[in-house]
Amino acid sequence: MKTQALMLLSLTVGILAILLPHAVAAEDTPPAKSSSKVIPVALVGCAHIHTPAFIATLKRRAAEFQVKCVWDHDAARAAKRAAELGVPVVDDLAKVWSDPEIKAVIICSETDRHLELVTAAAQAHKHIYAEKPLGMGATDAYGMANAIKNAGVLFETGYFMRGDDKILFLKDQIAHGHFGKITRIHAANCHSGALGGWFDGEWRWMADPKVAGIGGFGDLGTHSLDIMLWLLGNVKQVTAAVSSGTARYPGCDETGEGLLLFDNGAIGVLSAAWDDVANPVTLEICGTEGHATVVNNQLFYQSQHVDGADGKKPWTQLPPGQAHPLDLFLDAVAGQKEVPLVTAGQAAYRSAVMEALYQGARQQQWTTPARPPE
Repeated sequence: MKTQALMLLSLTVGILAILLPHAVAAEDTPPAKSSSKVIPVALVGCAHIHTPAFIATLKRRAAEFQVKCVWDHDAARAAKRAAELGVPVVDDLAKVWSDPEIKAVIICSETDRHLELVTAAAQAHKHIYAEKPLGMGATDAYGMANAIKNAGVLFETGYFMRGDDKILFLKDQIAHGHFGKITRIHAANCHSGALGGWFDGEWRWMADPKVAGIGGFGDLGTHSLDIMLWLLGNVKQVTAAVSSGTARYPGCDETGEGLLLFDNGAIGVLSAAWDDVANPVTLEICGTEGHATVVNNQLFYQSQHVDGADGKKPWTQLPPGQAHPLDLFLDAVAGQKEVPLVTAGQAAYRSAVMEALYQGARQQQWTTPARPPE
């Protein structure tokens, strides 16, 4: 018995002699560093009025994304924004396109420069965030969409209204047929930009249709147009009436109304302006079995298919809203799956429809938006 006890003790000591050094080493060894890396991106063009907000977003996400450089054809503007980010300016775009470290570009240039910049970015296989509108019209917008598709890169643009919880709810209700046959839709996006002189200084190009491709009607209207098309699909014909409003910006429309005939038979009205002191009713959808209005950012919903939806009080049973499109784009670049991005084809079609609306206003007749080339 004594011999067996001594043998067991000896075996135990031997095992401990083997295991203890490894246990101590494991405790003393610092944890392995994360393999994730900061993703280099570039800011290409700094002209858009949303540039300051985008810079704030990029700073907020500095732990994930490094703005490696800034380019703009206006050297002073590039220097100003680069200083805010604490990064260098590049004076030659070829340095951006040829840099293998730069995975994505945020394009905030004037609209008339999009074709050159977006096409070059796609050919360089950079993921692309390009501010809206994508193009001056159908031809350049569809050309960019084709380049993006062929390159197989990620794309996003600034249609932030899609992420609103009320819009997400309404899209789901339409998909479930809870409106019955939709007969009419009205969307409005208006502010007092012209009244307040928002485009008098640094952003003056946005009130020059030769550079921006649009005026006040198109600038704000493209957001509501995106929602109308996203909810109801394509249109057969469109027309519009636009006005210079206060005429603060010569040669530029400040307000307008569009009329759209959808493929599904619905009639749409699009309102957009820089001349409004209020914009309380932003959306109305009328169907044979349902009705919805968004008034002062509250949804009133009526449907015979949904319990409690009597339209008499604000409807609050809404899904979670989504992040801003730039955040969604960055999430996708970082590798997140199934991020809800606007496709380049969708963005191009919005440019084509808006071009047709302006054409209808000039010619005072119905026009057919150009569809994507086969």
